[in-house]
Amino acid sequence: MSYLTKVAMNSLSAANTHFTFDLFQQFKTSKKDDNIFCSPLSISSALAMTYLGAKENTAFEMEMVGLGNVHHQFQKLLTELKKPTDANELNIANKLYGEKNYQFLQVSFIWPKFYLTSVESVDFKNAPEESRKKINSWVEKKIKDLLPKNSLEFTTVLVLVNAIYFKGQWDNKFDKRNTVEKEFWLNKDTSKPVQMMKQVNVFKFTSLEDIKAKILEIPYKGKDLSMVLLLPDDLEDQLTAEKLREWTSSQNMHDNYVDLYLPRFKVEETYDLKDTLRALGMVDVFNPQRANLSGMTGTKDLLVSKVIHKSFVEVTEEGTEAASSTAVVVNVGSPPTHPFHCDHPFLFFIRHNKTNSILFLGRVSSP
Repeated sequence: MSYLTKVAMNSLSAANTHFTFDLFQQFKTSKKDDNIFCSPLSISSALAMTYLGAKENTAFEMEMVGLGNVHHQFQKLLTELKKPTDANELNIANKLYGEKNYQFLQVSFIWPKFYLTSVESVDFKNAPEESRKKINSWVEKKIKDLLPKNSLEFTTVLVLVNAIYFKGQWDNKFDKRNTVEKEFWLNKDTSKPVQMMKQVNVFKFTSLEDIKAKILEIPYKGKDLSMVLLLPDDLEDQLTAEKLREWTSSQNMHDNYVDLYLPRFKVEETYDLKDTLRALGMVDVFNPQRANLSGMTGTKDLLVSKVIHKSFVEVTEEGTEAASSTAVVVNVGSPPTHPFHCDHPFLFFIRHNKTNSILFLGRVSSP
């Protein structure tokens, strides 16, 4: 990777990290104590694709959300992420579905170049339900039933779809024989039994004594990707993009023996992001009187009617059956170990280490 490419990637990484935390703040308000899981990178890349056709104040509002001139960086990043690997399964898919009566301009030829996607014409006006099934059929290899029944109307003009699927193998898998039933505390007064995985091993770890929080990094096979765990949940109120980058930097994360307890969990979430994006400042693009996507059609009568995002993650002891990583056995009585017990709500990020990009953001409130 050249120096200029690294600079561009760092700029995009910083922008996407800020977008990640803007999204998280909105989800915290709407989801309260529920599980959260999404891919900020997929959402921002698909929105940046839409930004290519935005003009005037519509474009300005999207720039304020962080969708500036980042198209070349996205091209490099998406190409990097789509490289085949035997270690993990990572599918990122974006697509635009437009009403067939709209003629898209030359911007539609730019989408495949920068975002590895395209716009497809469908008949929303006369066949919204058939159009929904067509979209779901395209997405189905990654995500099931992205659009629920009757979610599209005859007035729909443009649907922006992003589908994400990730399944990873740990670099050192958990031994299933060590998995035990333990209590997971939903709050100070209520708990539920969960299947808790256990591993004593060397991990990148840091303890933030001033706010009584801990951070742990678990690498996936190949170490291109890592899961970063953050405890406890009161960390949420003090967490910012800048602090996360500082806390998880190589200067602050060090190898330590850690006694790790992590619940098995599966989280699948679907979001209609229109209200979320409005709250972040993207208002005009959804307004039929003010939307200006004339860069797509040459006219100002086009608007975004829905932004749908669905994501899925599953965490188990070993990942896929093809996992060939070997667990490192450490005797508990060896060097001092740091406890890291995810027995109450915690945050996690799945990060692409080479580009320092947060691919997924999650909060597990109830495994």
